[in-house]
Amino acid sequence: MATNAPAADAGQQLPLFYGSLVPLSSQFHPNHGLKQRDGFAFAKVTHAIPVTVDEFAIVQRHYPIVFGLGDNPAPLALVGLSEGQNLYVDADGTWQAGAYIPAFVRRYPFMLAKLQENTQELSLCFDDTSGQVTAEAEDKLFNGTEPSESTKSILAFCEQFEQAVARTRGFMDELAKLDLLIDGEVTIQQPNMPEPAIYRGFRMVAEEKLQNIRGDQARKMVQNGMMGLIYAHLFGLAQIGGLFEKQSGAQATA
Repeated sequence: MATNAPAADAGQQLPLFYGSLVPLSSQFHPNHGLKQRDGFAFAKVTHAIPVTVDEFAIVQRHYPIVFGLGDNPAPLALVGLSEGQNLYVDADGTWQAGAYIPAFVRRYPFMLAKLQENTQELSLCFDDTSGQVTAEAEDKLFNGTEPSESTKSILAFCEQFEQAVARTRGFMDELAKLDLLIDGEVTIQQPNMPEPAIYRGFRMVAEEKLQNIRGDQARKMVQNGMMGLIYAHLFGLAQIGGLFEKQSGAQATA
C-alpha cells in the first residue's frame, strides 16, 4: 500500500498486460473493491508469458519453457507460436480447462513496484485500466484505513511472486556464468507439410555444453536444484510439437 497515490513513473516501461500502474491507497481508494475476474481476455495478446523457477516443474507439463533474448533474458512459457496469439485463451476469455495458468497472469491487475528509483521499498499497485478495481465492487480492499483480508491476501501473493522472481534472477545469472544458453531453433516436419516449420527468436540451454561441464560444477548444480530446473526446461521443449498441432487446429477451424 501507499500513503499517497502518484502515478507510476511515466518513463518506466510497463510490464506485459499493464496499461497503467497506480499505488493502492486508503486515502485515494477508500471505497474501492475487487470485481470477480470474468476471464483472461487480457492474456490473449501474447504468445509468451514470463514464469519463475518455482513454476518450472508444473509449467513443463503444459508448455515449452524457453528463454528470452536481450541482456536480461527471462524464462518464458510459450502459449502460442505466432506473435500475439495465446492458443489457450478462447474468444470469450476462458483459459483452457486443465491447463496451468502462470502466476504472472494470476496476479494481474496487481503488482509490487517501486514508486521512486532511489528507493528499495515496493508498493502494492494496480492497473486502473483493467476495470477490476472499482468503487462498485463488493469485495472491498479497505476497512477504513486498514487493508481488508482480500488486500492482505493479494499483498502476500505479490510478495511471494517477487521472492520467486529474485530466485529466478539468481538462476539466470548462474546460466550466464556457465555460458549454457544458445540461440534456439526448433524444426517441425509433418507428412502433410511441403516445407518444415522453423521457429527461432528465443534462447535455450545447449545440451552439448551441459554434458561437458566440469564434474564439480555438475555436483553443485544437482545440490542447489539448478540441474532439475534445466531438465524441466529441456523436457518442456517437447511440448512445442503439441503447440504446433494446436495452432494448426485453430487455423483449420478459423
